[in-house]
Amino acid sequence: MTSVEKNQTYSVTIDDLSHEGLGVAHINGYPLFIENALPEEEMTIKAVKVGKKFGYGKVLERTSANPERQEVKDSALLRSGIAPLSHMTYDYQLRFKQQQIEKVLKNIAKLPKLPVAPTIGMEKPFAYRNKAQIPVQKVDNQLTTGFYRKNSHVLLPIEDYFIQDPKIDQAIVAVRNILQRFNVKAYNERENTGFIRHIVIRRGHYSHEMMVILVTRAERFFKGNEIAEMIKAELPEVVSVIQNINPEKTNVIMGREEKVLFGKATINDTLLGKTYRISPQSFYQVNTKQTEVLYQTAIDFAELDSEDVVVDAYCGIGTIGLSFAEKVKHVYGVEIVPQAIEDAKANAQANGIKNANYEIGKAEKIMSRWAREGIEPTVIFVDPPRKGLDEKFIEASAAVNPEKIIYISCNPATLARDLRRYEDLGYHAVKVQPVDLFPQTYHVESVTLLVKAV
Repeated sequence: MTSVEKNQTYSVTIDDLSHEGLGVAHINGYPLFIENALPEEEMTIKAVKVGKKFGYGKVLERTSANPERQEVKDSALLRSGIAPLSHMTYDYQLRFKQQQIEKVLKNIAKLPKLPVAPTIGMEKPFAYRNKAQIPVQKVDNQLTTGFYRKNSHVLLPIEDYFIQDPKIDQAIVAVRNILQRFNVKAYNERENTGFIRHIVIRRGHYSHEMMVILVTRAERFFKGNEIAEMIKAELPEVVSVIQNINPEKTNVIMGREEKVLFGKATINDTLLGKTYRISPQSFYQVNTKQTEVLYQTAIDFAELDSEDVVVDAYCGIGTIGLSFAEKVKHVYGVEIVPQAIEDAKANAQANGIKNANYEIGKAEKIMSRWAREGIEPTVIFVDPPRKGLDEKFIEASAAVNPEKIIYISCNPATLARDLRRYEDLGYHAVKVQPVDLFPQTYHVESVTLLVKAV
């Protein structure tokens, strides 16, 4: 039995932060995780959820405040998880992210002496997201947009998302109101009825081209083209209106089938001076300015020259490899998503790059085949999803014997696990540079340089 009871109040002092930025308090050794709480703060809390090993609390009254606390713009930003660190000053957020990486390198990678540089932040750490995926529900007989309360499907109405491009926020409201005027029915997930599920908007940071994606439950879209024309009339930046059809009863936002209702099937934007074609479902980093910092850091770590043969694993639409293709002998990109490879090939052509080849498939399989064909990479860039690298990929990448591996990570825990694996295979991590691509959230990207042991 725990000494903490649900719905009871307690006086606590916050003694730590979780990796998600929740305050941690202990009552007789029992940990409680508390939203909107910082270390050293004293407060009265209510235990709202109590499990065998840990529980969750809610702040009722704060009797002392950490000097690094700042006023929260909108409590919904915390309750929805859109901006869970927005109660921290930005300098404190950057230190927190650096410390998260240091912790896992010590505890998981067993590399306590590996230097982690201070996190590179943004001058304006808000209004940065170039993509929004916003659910639509019927509330009080009106189409309503917002974000779900954490761990629920209760919609919190929001119009200013704080971390998104304000032009995107305005477009969400305009599109929602147009759909309301046409009496388009909102999706009901319990009954799997209704029509409009999500409004997804992408906007080029430099090009300002805007794509509106209407995710619908069914294919037949009554007056869909008329709605698309009205969206274009009210939002002059729109060059593409897409219907994405998702008939499944699922939490996955997008379906497989798409129709162009207006304009182009893609939008364009630039990154480090190169132009990229972006499809509705392309992976394209949501913070363009900081992505340029991230990729430039990775390129600087690699110290590339004209003799280098580079593998760009998990290449997506080619953004990393094409950024430096002109500096090296050849770039080989591999990615499991067919549409991304189509885009990567088109992007190479659009930028006049002839020394880049792209293939569909699992990176470990394609790379092993390239090795059999006599392709010997000197540098490998990896930018995996949150789950990190597959064990077979780590073995295959070490087996082809590159001089350097540049690991771009979006998850410190899987980075640490993978660095431990590489260490055992003779690749030493030399330095780590965190870059803040997601201000106001607990996510952190980083670049790590690994070199082959002599």
